[in-house]
Amino acid sequence: MANAPIQDDDPTLGKLVMDAQRDISSLISKEIQLAKSELKVSVRHGGLGIGLFAAAAFLLLLAIIMLSVSIAYFIHWAGLGLHWAFLIVFGVYVLLAAILGLVGVKQVKQVKAPERAIEQGKQIPSALKGKG
Repeated sequence: MANAPIQDDDPTLGKLVMDAQRDISSLISKEIQLAKSELKVSVRHGGLGIGLFAAAAFLLLLAIIMLSVSIAYFIHWAGLGLHWAFLIVFGVYVLLAAILGLVGVKQVKQVKAPERAIEQGKQIPSALKGKG
């Protein structure tokens, strides 16, 4: 009884390994399909969100234009010529753009390379070779 003969229906080690390999392959492909479907939904929502943000930005731009025209007409209503009123609004926008541009240039000039990370990155090959 201790040495019972192997029956033909008992799985062999090779068959068990093949079954495990097939199951793992199937599991991985199912996980990839799940990830693809989740990404598809996320991309759809992200695209819709970006589109809505773009529409909101466009409407805000139109609102700023209407506000600019209104301000010019209020200046005209106060007694200044209409052409001067529009020129004043234009000048304010140019001045605001110049200030924002100067502040932006100062911010960009403060950008520096990540020197410590670059130095550590240069040390990686020698550390991998055991020369660290």
